[in-house]
Amino acid sequence: MKGKKVIVAGAGRSGIRSTELLLRQGAEVILFDQNEALDREALMKEFGGSDHVELAIGNLSMEKIHAADLMVISPGIPLDTPFVNRVRDAEVPIWGEIELAAKYNKGRIAGITGTNGKTTTTSLVGAIFQAYKPDSLIVGNIGTPFTQFADQTYEGQLISAEISPFQLDTVYSLHPEVSALLNLTPDHLNRYITFENYADAKMKIIENQTMEDTFVVNYDDPEVRKRAEQVTNVRVLYFSRVKELEEGVFVRNGWIVVREAGKETEVLPLSEIRILGNHNVENVLAAVAITFRMGVPVDVIRKAVADFKGVEHRIEYVRTVHGVPYYNDSKGTNPDAAIKAIQAMKGPTFLIGGGYDKHNTYDEWIEAFDGKVKSLVLLGETAQAIAECAKAHDFLQFVFVDTLEEAVRFCYEHAREGDAVLLSPACASWDMFKDFEQRGTLFKEYVNQLGE
Repeated sequence: MKGKKVIVAGAGRSGIRSTELLLRQGAEVILFDQNEALDREALMKEFGGSDHVELAIGNLSMEKIHAADLMVISPGIPLDTPFVNRVRDAEVPIWGEIELAAKYNKGRIAGITGTNGKTTTTSLVGAIFQAYKPDSLIVGNIGTPFTQFADQTYEGQLISAEISPFQLDTVYSLHPEVSALLNLTPDHLNRYITFENYADAKMKIIENQTMEDTFVVNYDDPEVRKRAEQVTNVRVLYFSRVKELEEGVFVRNGWIVVREAGKETEVLPLSEIRILGNHNVENVLAAVAITFRMGVPVDVIRKAVADFKGVEHRIEYVRTVHGVPYYNDSKGTNPDAAIKAIQAMKGPTFLIGGGYDKHNTYDEWIEAFDGKVKSLVLLGETAQAIAECAKAHDFLQFVFVDTLEEAVRFCYEHAREGDAVLLSPACASWDMFKDFEQRGTLFKEYVNQLGE
């Protein structure tokens, strides 16, 4: 990259880390963001006032586009945005942050994607890796951009990477040693329009794999299995929570078992898993398959799984107030994820939902309430649409609130001992919050302010 002129689109966490990597590699960087309210001085401090980075805020001129050798785009920017079209028309190559990282990475990547469970599985795989080799990395869509470390990796280093479809849209050379597709349900249809487009984006994770590599697949998910059955370029390794497989990772008599080439290995009993819900059993199965395939000893896998307490914002226990436990599932940003959260609840639940409109439908989510939801507390862009869907399914126990703090207060005033309160919005956060982390953090703050 030495001497190359590179546009980095997006001045968030991903864009900043990409810029830092490019500067380390001797590139000249134009950091562009359309948000004219950004603090230019604070941004430049991120790079120590380097003479090799300039800011373009609000508008990206054709002069800068034509002078560029490459653009690195942050995953949240749609690829049909007008300035992206201008860059493409000018025949400037467009890479994503993950692609930039892949160009410099020397480690062994486990790449994990799917509609739900990515963060939990990536975190668990990373915890297993780090129990085996402490300098292993956990990167990607999980919150730590891969570019932060990619050019400092070494051969043999283990890397657990959560990879979103937005990131996969702009990868060309990414080559995981093991990839995983956990599940597929409709999501991000505001960007992909159709489910097929969305699924195709997920399948790009295996594009550069070979028969020397492994594709870990959820046998129990019909959409995933249908696509895996058509795969010919990489070895497929199935996992299943409900079926004993001829070969793969499965549950039998309360134990997780690996069966390969006629040999069986018992890994751990389900009783040692500390994270709630059947969906988390599936996440553990995927993590076992990935780490077993990458050579981690079984005793290390078992201890790391048994020690794993889950991830922040995913059915995260906050506290109990007057006999009512509060759970933060802010990462439940689509109906399928929210279904899994409500299924994990043990009794009557006050459910806080609603948020940014990704053009999802909510019928299956409402149906999954199954008498468990005592009250649905709605806020955000989708509140009215969810209420209409609830009425269509004869569920009338919903209320509207204007803020998350008001939602928490309503639950506090109406929930009784034996009930639970669950934030699991089934929607993204961007209508009211910076991201799902901010939404979950505020929820916890509001809960922790409640009186005993």
